[in-house]
Amino acid sequence: MEQFGRDLGRRLSAGDLVVLTGPLGAGKTTLTRGLGDGLGVRGPVTSPTFVLARTHPSLTGGPALVHVDAYRLGSALELDDLDIDFAGSVVVVEWGSGMLDGVADSWLDVSIERPTGAGGEEADDDTEDGAADVADEPRIVTVTPHGPRWGSTSSHR
Repeated sequence: MEQFGRDLGRRLSAGDLVVLTGPLGAGKTTLTRGLGDGLGVRGPVTSPTFVLARTHPSLTGGPALVHVDAYRLGSALELDDLDIDFAGSVVVVEWGSGMLDGVADSWLDVSIERPTGAGGEEADDDTEDGAADVADEPRIVTVTPHGPRWGSTSSHR
């Protein structure tokens, strides 16, 4: 997920919006950490769950990364209240599906699926403490571009 984020981050520019959807543990924050690396921003990139939004300035003269966790937000109006610089930053919104009406005319929907037991149920039991080791499980990532910036509304897997 982190490498995918790095590759995607190198293609993004100021004004780009990325909406991440997936269950807990799917890799949304890991992907965002990679985006930050690809963009060359100051880190560490961690989940903004309790602060709602965190801005990571560029170390290379490029756009800042604004990382938003919309899980606790109830509407697009609450997102608007965060006063995010959508035009001058790359904005990544976790749990933002359906909350960005009117915010942007172009964005990327990135849906992450983590098939249950994709790495093998037995593989989960091989960790030292018996906890599930989901970091190495395969993910299915679907990127759906929207609007004129991306010139398409087709999905890419």
